[in-house]
Amino acid sequence: MRWKLRRCVECGEYTLRDKCPLCGGEVRAPHPAKFSLDDKYLFYRVRAIRQSRH
Repeated sequence: MRWKLRRCVECGEYTLRDKCPLCGGEVRAPHPAKFSLDDKYLFYRVRAIRQSRH
């Protein structure tokens, strides 16, 4: 499922467009990824997060 609501990375403005109407910046979906206990790639994500902290 693809979300329609998006948020500008630079100014934080919410929009439905592909670019921010105020600053022209990049927009991304503001919603977190779905959580699943059966996630096949959980081990790799946790390892990447731990490595990025050091």
